[in-house]
Amino acid sequence: MTPFKNKHKFKLTSFQTIIFGFLGAIGTGALLLMLPFATVSGHHASFHDAVFTATSATCVTGLVVQDTGTYWSMFGQFVILLLIQIGGMGVITIAGLIAIASGKKIGLMQRNVMKEALSAKNVGGIVRLTSFIVKCTFLIELAGALLLFPVFYQEYGVARGLWYAIFHSVSAFCNAGFDLMGVQSPYTSLCKYVSQPLVNIVIMLLIIVGGIGFLTWEDIARNRWHMSKYSTQTKMILFTTATLILVPAIFLFCCEFDGLALKDRIFASLFQSITTRTAGFNTMELNGLSDVGKMMMILLMLIGGSPGSTAGGMKTTTIAVLLASAFAIFHQHEDTSVFRRRIAEETIRTASAIFMMYLILFLFGGCILSMVEGLPLLDCLFETASAIGTVGLTLGITTQLSLFSRYLLVALMFFGRVGGLTLIFATTRHLNTTRSHLPKDKINVG
Repeated sequence: MTPFKNKHKFKLTSFQTIIFGFLGAIGTGALLLMLPFATVSGHHASFHDAVFTATSATCVTGLVVQDTGTYWSMFGQFVILLLIQIGGMGVITIAGLIAIASGKKIGLMQRNVMKEALSAKNVGGIVRLTSFIVKCTFLIELAGALLLFPVFYQEYGVARGLWYAIFHSVSAFCNAGFDLMGVQSPYTSLCKYVSQPLVNIVIMLLIIVGGIGFLTWEDIARNRWHMSKYSTQTKMILFTTATLILVPAIFLFCCEFDGLALKDRIFASLFQSITTRTAGFNTMELNGLSDVGKMMMILLMLIGGSPGSTAGGMKTTTIAVLLASAFAIFHQHEDTSVFRRRIAEETIRTASAIFMMYLILFLFGGCILSMVEGLPLLDCLFETASAIGTVGLTLGITTQLSLFSRYLLVALMFFGRVGGLTLIFATTRHLNTTRSHLPKDKINVG
């Protein structure tokens, strides 16, 4: 044996593989967007604009520094759409799909990486789950495009109308929030369609279906209408998602948008409530919201979608577990339970850690943004919540930000999509497995 042979061959952990996969997609996308023919003008985009756009697309956020519909050419828009699809389904899922299609054997290491990427509970059945996800994704996006096509066909003709239908269907399902409506007026998102029932309904349904998570679909597909057979996680996701849509929608209907007709007010309230599931589209001018309305949207953006979905944020299950834990403490229950099932103490600790990470980064990011840019704190908190929740909603300050602030948002977008625990676990290869325990002490809190 040669003395120079490395006995400890370096291997990437599952979490490191996920991170490098996203970084690779962002880097490749940025390089493609810097090509001269990626822009309408024929001049190559700046490195900073390309990196920001590629990160926003791969992390399915939707914050932009250049209007997607007018600045980027057809090629540039296609690159953005491809990054949205990769980011929505997950880099590892796409890699698994390619391996499955090529007939390659999926080893245990690859299966474990896929499990972590999809937030699945077990390695077993992960290849079947990946195939299920891919098939459902393309079927749902195709259905969305077909439903949107008649509206866009009337406005833009066959070819352009079809492209707009496909782009917005994929962007909505992946909860990305990128739009091409800048051809009417830059940075207006879907405001012109506030009164259009078909566009409102289709986009809202795509956002919800994409945001509830791949594991939830699989559970529903397996058990159909037998809701009693759903897993506790599925029940929690469906209940929490419904609550986080209906309660804010009622508030918005009662306290905002009072200048609209009844039908338009209902659509506007529902759409703005649903889009905070990290979708990033809007059909109303958000600067017109009251401070209370903006703060409510900030909280909803931080919560985001569900585990294993196309959405970001701290996740619906995280906030549900924390609320259930608080409820148990208030009622002096020994255990935390939901739907007649006890929640593991480890899950509560993990939820608390995730909540603290998101809260600290959101607050510090907003304060730094406000100090550097000299902008109102609430506007900056809205921007950082949108970035870390991978939402893409903005009060119009993104294009005004300095390079430092833009890269701060890039970091928050990446954190929000990859996940805080993934980043932490990726940097801690060796866990403390000692069986010894330090002396226990009691500290009064509250």
